[in-house]
Amino acid sequence: MVRPKPALRTTASITTAAVLLAGAALGAAPAATAAPAAAASTTAGDLTFHDIPGSGGITLKGNVFTPAGAAAGAKHPLIVFPTSWAMPQIEYLAQAQKLADSGYVVVSYTSRGFWLSGGEIEVAGPPDIADASAVIDWALEHTSADPDRIGMGGVSYGAGISLLAAGHDPRVKAVAALSGWADLIDSIYSGRTQHLQAAALLGGAGLVTGRPSDELTQTLKDFLGSKLEKEPEMIAWGKKRSPATYLDAINANGAAVMMGNAWGDTIFPPNQYASFYDKLTGPKRLEFRPGDHATAELTGLFGLPNDTWTNTRRWFDRYLKGERNGIDTEQPVQLKSRTDKGYEGYPDWKSVGAAQNRIPLDGTKKVWANVDSGANGGITLLSNALDQFLKLPPMVSVPLLPRTFASVWQSERYGTEQRVRGTSRLHTTVTSTKSSGTFVAYLYDVGPLGVGKLVSNAPYTFHGQTPGRPFPVDLELYSTAYDVPAGHRLALVIDTVDPLYIEHNPTGAQLTFSSPDTDPSHLSVPLREK
Repeated sequence: MVRPKPALRTTASITTAAVLLAGAALGAAPAATAAPAAAASTTAGDLTFHDIPGSGGITLKGNVFTPAGAAAGAKHPLIVFPTSWAMPQIEYLAQAQKLADSGYVVVSYTSRGFWLSGGEIEVAGPPDIADASAVIDWALEHTSADPDRIGMGGVSYGAGISLLAAGHDPRVKAVAALSGWADLIDSIYSGRTQHLQAAALLGGAGLVTGRPSDELTQTLKDFLGSKLEKEPEMIAWGKKRSPATYLDAINANGAAVMMGNAWGDTIFPPNQYASFYDKLTGPKRLEFRPGDHATAELTGLFGLPNDTWTNTRRWFDRYLKGERNGIDTEQPVQLKSRTDKGYEGYPDWKSVGAAQNRIPLDGTKKVWANVDSGANGGITLLSNALDQFLKLPPMVSVPLLPRTFASVWQSERYGTEQRVRGTSRLHTTVTSTKSSGTFVAYLYDVGPLGVGKLVSNAPYTFHGQTPGRPFPVDLELYSTAYDVPAGHRLALVIDTVDPLYIEHNPTGAQLTFSSPDTDPSHLSVPLREK
């Protein structure tokens, strides 16, 4: 492994310091204190707040909704909601109330290490998985929960813990994993590139609202500090926390799994979710919508109408209550285009974008590294939320991009609308003047005036290449659904700097992108069949 250039180390060190000191400056969350295990401290109608024993002797702060007017001795399906990263136990109150009104016992708890729950932040490690089972144990003992009808769900961190629990506790019969992850490494280290803003945001929020474990603190420092000699350790750490690692167990246990995410999720991009979904063998459903991390579910957390939460309730009703509500007879893959209000159904993920538009990437283009050309993926949480609500994705003037720092290829103008669906794939040949480097590929929808709207992007980092020797690169851009209007064209732009990512371009590096006759470079764009 090569070490990053001094400028990169300096930038990363500043970022790491800012993240790691933010919590100290603002004050970490109050230390959790032990309390009687099952004492109810507050009651509001059918809502009670409890101290729930977690694994290893810690206390988890939780709340319980029970159906109003339940008959004595009656059993009800149970749903357990672990909270999202940095969120307290009140996160799911609105949705928990709706579920309780329809006959569920709903237990929500603050994940360990955050706010007043005990322990330290383990990032969905073994203690978190054990906590989920401990909460189920407690609910079966202290509520009217039915041991044969147990579901789990949640947003983001709660989604990941729920999927992991489905692989470790066979009592979990149904899961709704919203804006979560299946592969932690492929989420924040895709293309072998550190996702700087995502990792810094999670690290900073954890420090402000909780107590990171020593292992998490060290891993974050190594990751943001580009300590590449620690790469195998960081990958092993991430795999232990990835539901994809326990796929066989999840399939063997047979839980019905619903997964939802946003096309522009800058923390957990959609590709890793789609790949995991493909490999599930039990009842399953996959939904993708416009937005960024957790923005698709946000309004539902305030009790407002929300498609994601409506389908979550339908999913639990079908697989915990046995209701024939039709959700299992619908097309299991449901997509909403970023430029359209309607939903599209598909029988499976491979049917999405079954047609292909192959754009040749002819010629040889050279770019100098370490200068941002102006093309970038935007800002975590902000840019794709603007796209979701205002149809304003990151934009750039493609004709004005400096070709010294950005390579540009464009398609012909399209005579008809092009409905991009799924995962675009780049194949090219790269020659670098240095052994390490990073580049970022962007796909733009370019209008008549040359203004490009970002359709997708993805980073790629290499190490250990021989300077001056060409090597092939295959890169998947982030999956999306986007309609390119007639009269527009698609443009592929490649540069070497993006604020979303940590780059590994040594000073003075130059990258060349070529298209050998024996191995032509191209971009394959998936299209919805007419």
